[in-house]
Amino acid sequence: MELVIPWASLFGGMLLGLSAILLLHFNGKIAGISGIVGRLFEPKTIDKNWRLLFVIGMIAGGVLSAKVLNAPIAEMVVPDYLIVIAGLLVGIGTKIGNGCTSGHGICGMGRLSKRSIVATMTFMGSAMITAYVMLHVL
Repeated sequence: MELVIPWASLFGGMLLGLSAILLLHFNGKIAGISGIVGRLFEPKTIDKNWRLLFVIGMIAGGVLSAKVLNAPIAEMVVPDYLIVIAGLLVGIGTKIGNGCTSGHGICGMGRLSKRSIVATMTFMGSAMITAYVMLHVL
């Protein structure tokens, strides 16, 4: 059996970690996407510029890397209503959990935050159960 190394995933993870470190170092901010995007739309937010640039950079980075690597566009194999429901559940979970997967899973775990460790174990466990049910039960 040949060992296959997922280079794109490895480098992508390294870039995520690097961006989180740089944002924390230079701005003192945690790279939690839900907080960055959520506060972008709050009227009293005074630091919208870096938030907007961060979001634009994420989108542009994805589009650019897909073009450069000639990556195929992913097709959704579930009905649209399930995608909407899933998005709403993720949003509710981020609000209840006081952060998202990037904030807890990347930044919080890196800072050894107990709350983030529990949150990450919870959403990863939920994801594993969901994947199992979707792939093997339904």
